[in-house]
Amino acid sequence: MRRHLAGRRLTEKEIPFSKDILEAHEQAGYLKQSPGIIVNGSYTQCQRCGNQTSSLFGYYQSPLFSSDICYCRHCLALGKISSTTSLYSWNASPPSYTIPAAPLTWQGTLSKGQHHASDRVIQAIQNRTSLLVWAVCGSGKTEVLYKGVETALLEGKRVLIATPRTDVVKELAPRFEHVFPEVTLSALYGGQTKVNPTAPLIIATTHQVLRFYQAFDVVIVDEVDAFPYTYDESLQYGVKQAQKENASMILLSATPSKALRETPHLQVTRIARRYHGFDLPVPRLEWCGPWHKKVLKERLPSTIFNWIADHHQRNVPALVFVPSIRVLHQISSILQKKNISHAAVHSASTDRHQHVEAFRQSKIPIVLTTTILERGITIPKVDIAVIGAEADLFTESALVQMAGRVGRHKDFPTGDVVFFHYGKTRAMRNAVDHIKKMNAEEMDH
Repeated sequence: MRRHLAGRRLTEKEIPFSKDILEAHEQAGYLKQSPGIIVNGSYTQCQRCGNQTSSLFGYYQSPLFSSDICYCRHCLALGKISSTTSLYSWNASPPSYTIPAAPLTWQGTLSKGQHHASDRVIQAIQNRTSLLVWAVCGSGKTEVLYKGVETALLEGKRVLIATPRTDVVKELAPRFEHVFPEVTLSALYGGQTKVNPTAPLIIATTHQVLRFYQAFDVVIVDEVDAFPYTYDESLQYGVKQAQKENASMILLSATPSKALRETPHLQVTRIARRYHGFDLPVPRLEWCGPWHKKVLKERLPSTIFNWIADHHQRNVPALVFVPSIRVLHQISSILQKKNISHAAVHSASTDRHQHVEAFRQSKIPIVLTTTILERGITIPKVDIAVIGAEADLFTESALVQMAGRVGRHKDFPTGDVVFFHYGKTRAMRNAVDHIKKMNAEEMDH
């Protein structure tokens, strides 16, 4: 039971033991039981996700109690939790881990900027402080973490790497498994079941972190500015709940907000150059007229179609971002009729990960996508197009991230980034200025 519960807070239904066994362990002092939802007059809070918004609670009549039962609708995807639900957490010594004397096998070389940031990460972990690593897209943030994670593991600390996107978990997990081959690692995301939730190194979506409680000495949040983490206070609550007292917090972002950069007691280190030393590709802004009207007529503006067709003919990998799932299907239909082989992926695509893997292996030349792939995907050689870049959801941050997919590999450090638009926006101009300013930086901080 310790292996299953240590560092987690679960409902009775999530624990594979009978109620009698739970009660026996609780009486012996091994388990702690707490209410799933606190209801105190007009104040209501879910103890799993921290939800306090009244509209996100539901009620139903109980056959056993005179008062209605309150349940949290905000974290319903993790299983129902109500005012009659108990949360169980381990109240005894945590499991021990066997860590090899030299757990990190990576033999790569860090750039000057990476090396400086890596040292700052190690210091933050040793001193139990908080640090923001503000690094350009493609600067090699993952490699910057390796030495810090090794330091933590050798000190007997437990490490969580959390990220808002499942795609990023699937990208990071095999990389860490490769460089820490003798360390038990678990990757947690929706639909993944065969895992060890008490492993010393956990890589998880921020949604899965909601099940942890005072479990980690080091918490690393990758893509801290990404949706939905920045917009969902419960995910931020879950990350805080997962930390032990005085835990180290490492935040990673290429596009941190001003508010985050100015957070009190948060140290900041910058990597302004990519690890290979080349500039970030600067986007081209190309007017394409009222593209949405042509799409409704099952056509594409010639500038857009020619760009896609040229990449298809030359077999040059291309990611084409669109502003909505509806537009995605419409453009996909147009390309099918023109015999342009491609894949179309979005958040609800059940075969999204298979398509992305096929794209990596050069089996698919073109991928149409929503912003779901703006982060967490690295293709050695790829060009980027954004259709309808004037759309509101294409913020400065999103556009910088999408442009950052290009030129990440040292053997292919350049590439084409084009924003097809029907009117330039401030976000588009700011994204271009952001990238130019980063390119103007002569050294890392």
